[in-house]
Amino acid sequence: MIKLSQRLLGPVTLLLLGLTFWLGLWITPPDAVQGNLVRLLYVHPPIAWVALYVSFGTASIASCLYLWKRTRSEVMDRIAHCSMEVSVVFIALTLITGSIWGRPTWGVWWAWDARLTSTAILGVFALAYLALRRANDDPTLRARRGAVFAILTAINVPIIHFSVQWWKTLHQGASVLTSNGTLNVHGSMLWTMLIGFVGFTLLFFWLLRYRYRLEVKRDLKVADTVVEALALRQREGV
Repeated sequence: MIKLSQRLLGPVTLLLLGLTFWLGLWITPPDAVQGNLVRLLYVHPPIAWVALYVSFGTASIASCLYLWKRTRSEVMDRIAHCSMEVSVVFIALTLITGSIWGRPTWGVWWAWDARLTSTAILGVFALAYLALRRANDDPTLRARRGAVFAILTAINVPIIHFSVQWWKTLHQGASVLTSNGTLNVHGSMLWTMLIGFVGFTLLFFWLLRYRYRLEVKRDLKVADTVVEALALRQREGV
């Protein structure tokens, strides 16, 4: 059952993303105010959802499980590491799609808006996490420091989430639900956006799965290299 779901993950992801783009470009109507710019609604919020909540949530949970002695394992460390790598990609896509949306809406590609700036800072933190891992050769020390840094970095996520409420910003508030729980999006536009959320979430786990497999292969290659080096030293000693 698990193998079947893993095999279906890729095709289902491509199907949902293809459906999102088809519905978003040709089926859903333009907005009364933004016109065709509203079609970015089916791409930008789902990508931001993955960048902020799914990827950092996965990395934070895996880091917490690594720091807890009962669940400490290389698997948790690899998941946290790979999640942060994939998160960098989605954060970059979030900023790019946001800039494309902001140029005709705000008149500029970039503004030092609270949400934009805090999201960019999160991307810098994610890159710093990857750099921190490269700076440590000891696997245990690298995993421990990385886990602590990932958890501390995740504190920025709620700041990004509530930034539009705490400060006066150019960025709009909630795209789907208001603070009272009222829907802002309806009909085919709502369904298209929800399909996009599911599709990009599955894309994250698909990328995470393949990145994890590459990490396992790399670790096995490094282990084999160490074994070969020790065997060569032994033969030289003899």
